[in-house]
Amino acid sequence: MSNDETSRFVRLHVELVMEVADSDRLTGAALDHINGDPSLPEEERGHARETVQTDPAEALAYLVDPFDLVEGVPGVELTQASWSSEEIDYDADAEWVLGHDAEDDDFPEDDEPGTAGADGTSADGVRVRF
Repeated sequence: MSNDETSRFVRLHVELVMEVADSDRLTGAALDHINGDPSLPEEERGHARETVQTDPAEALAYLVDPFDLVEGVPGVELTQASWSSEEIDYDADAEWVLGHDAEDDDFPEDDEPGTAGADGTSADGVRVRF
């Protein structure tokens, strides 16, 4: 590929840490979204309902859509997107290391879109990466 061909594509990394202040509202909104999604087959809908009721990170993943982040950006077209979320232990006073070079073995790049990587431990926040 020439430099002109490769320069047309940009990978945008966004990482958010959100505190789940009301898990019942989050779960309810995710269930409403799942129930109202006409493209979701019924067999997947049942599994999705069960998953969001037990995992706030999954509930958030059903509500956050990376397509919405760039929909109104002029001059670009979304070519590919993936996202995942996981519950984390969060320390607001800890230094936040930014950038792709940061060691981040607990957040695999290959996870399925919309899946959570929570290990079942209690957490203070939910991390979402696009």
